[in-house]
Amino acid sequence: MRKNNKENNYQDYLRIHDLLNLQNPISVKNGTIAHEEMLFIITHQVYELWFKQILYELDSILKIFQKDYIVEKEIGVINSRILRIIEIQKLLLDQITVLETMTPLDFLEFRDLLVPASGFQSTQFRLLEIKLGLKSSDRSYFKKKSYENDQNYSQKEILSEAEKKPSLFDGVNNWLNRMPFLDLEGFNFWDSYQEAVSQSLLKQKKEFLSDSTLSLQEKKQLEKEYNISYKNFIAIFNNKKHDILVKNGKRRLSYKAMQASLLIFLYRDEPVLHLPFKLLTNLIDMEKYLTSWRYLHAQMALRMIGRQTGTGGSPGYSYLKKTVDNNKIFSDFMNLTTYFLPRSKLPELPQNFQKNLGFYYARLDNSK
Repeated sequence: MRKNNKENNYQDYLRIHDLLNLQNPISVKNGTIAHEEMLFIITHQVYELWFKQILYELDSILKIFQKDYIVEKEIGVINSRILRIIEIQKLLLDQITVLETMTPLDFLEFRDLLVPASGFQSTQFRLLEIKLGLKSSDRSYFKKKSYENDQNYSQKEILSEAEKKPSLFDGVNNWLNRMPFLDLEGFNFWDSYQEAVSQSLLKQKKEFLSDSTLSLQEKKQLEKEYNISYKNFIAIFNNKKHDILVKNGKRRLSYKAMQASLLIFLYRDEPVLHLPFKLLTNLIDMEKYLTSWRYLHAQMALRMIGRQTGTGGSPGYSYLKKTVDNNKIFSDFMNLTTYFLPRSKLPELPQNFQKNLGFYYARLDNSK
């Protein structure tokens, strides 16, 4: 191993002295020492350090998605880095439980000293949301106030530049648009799937209408539910309707990306689709943990300050709760389960098509 000529040690390498001198409680400066403020500062500083690591991983993933052609090995690299982000997200959730060891009365000892500072002003968290793919039009605001209003000029520039660049959602959407398996060697997945859906729904309707054990009222209720299911399924086969939903902000994936995603989910057991399937499920998990963090953050705010206004001027709990429901990025992938069919009802893949999706090994001839 090559050694650094300069003397180095743990303290110097990690700059421990600088790190441990970054905690300066305001309450101490004001002459009223609030014991819990140190916990508050350290927890939020650690949050920012983990945000930095997540952004570091995201930047490396975005660099891969900028390529015109992505090899299978690189999808594996992307998956491993998203899994790392997910593990960090779990730590971020655990930090909330540590912060909750501080009681509301403890927090009130120094809360007023924080005004107008607020977590709403975290540039790194906003940058993280932007790079994941949260658009300005999809954000929750309070009093139509943009997060940019709480940033200084240099921070605004960073966020503004990030919004001009492709996000992780954009990269995944473009990658799915290039999926080559939707129409290959005489097999058209979309036509075959539409036929399978039609047959499945028709069989379902015939079964409950011919069931003599059901009353007329029960049959009417089942028919009502059937019509809703039918409407949902048929909607995905209409390109124009899909584009209108995208335009209105109800969906985000392109029509072709949605088709490719459905193919990946339904035929995930095919070897060549396994890594893409893991990628899509990892994105769903990342969204899940981000939503969980927002939810726990909102609940902690309610526990600590009730319905009071936040230190940054936001409505506090009500604003945070709104972000749980509205600030979504990869929800299209979750919603695709609406259109799943059981494996037994899926169109069978032609043998030559399966061969393109799998790994085949020739049997060794031991007779020689």
